[in-house]
Amino acid sequence: MRIDILSLFPQITEAALGESMMKRAQEAGLAEIHSLNIRDWTTDKHHTADDAPYGGGQGMVMKCEPIFASIEAVRRPESRVVFMSPSGRPFSHALATEYSREQHLVVLCGHYEGVDQRVIDHLVHDEVSIGDYVLTNGAIAALVFVDAVVRLIPGVLGDDQSAQDESFATGLLEGPQYTRPVDFRGWRVPDILLSGNHAAIAAWRREQALAKTKRVRPDLLG
Repeated sequence: MRIDILSLFPQITEAALGESMMKRAQEAGLAEIHSLNIRDWTTDKHHTADDAPYGGGQGMVMKCEPIFASIEAVRRPESRVVFMSPSGRPFSHALATEYSREQHLVVLCGHYEGVDQRVIDHLVHDEVSIGDYVLTNGAIAALVFVDAVVRLIPGVLGDDQSAQDESFATGLLEGPQYTRPVDFRGWRVPDILLSGNHAAIAAWRREQALAKTKRVRPDLLG
């Protein structure tokens, strides 16, 4: 998969996506991620990417020209253009799974008061929101989006079963996990996890996941 992230602050995504699992995914050839600066497609000496909104109002709006130029420069027939927006479709594990099957994602990051509506009307396939809140800029949201998508590409996690066992993949939140030591300050690892009885352990984990989901996110149970 190739992902092109278009923003006014490419260093935000470039730094984070060059570490840990995202770095290994790229080194293994499973993902190709580029953080690109929309200002590189401006045509004036000041590299202007925003202007005051028509009709008045506070803040600035990102201009059409550099966004159209940047997307048209990187998109392909198979590309899917995603705009990170607080007014978009709520992001979820199911949506991340859907996007992980795409060949090419172009992720557009807004800033200021957003982008000219003509960008959304004529270039964007999907508007996606990572939550009911507003961030300083869309590059931060793009980090969340790309990380969640790339880790679901087969081979990225090493053990693909890991992604299937996580919170939301099963419809439940993930239950508690433990590692060494068995006893820490008098708090012991549950005996069932030391039993070697894999069927019993699987049943216990599902029971714990269901209990946590009921307590923390009952809305997931319908």
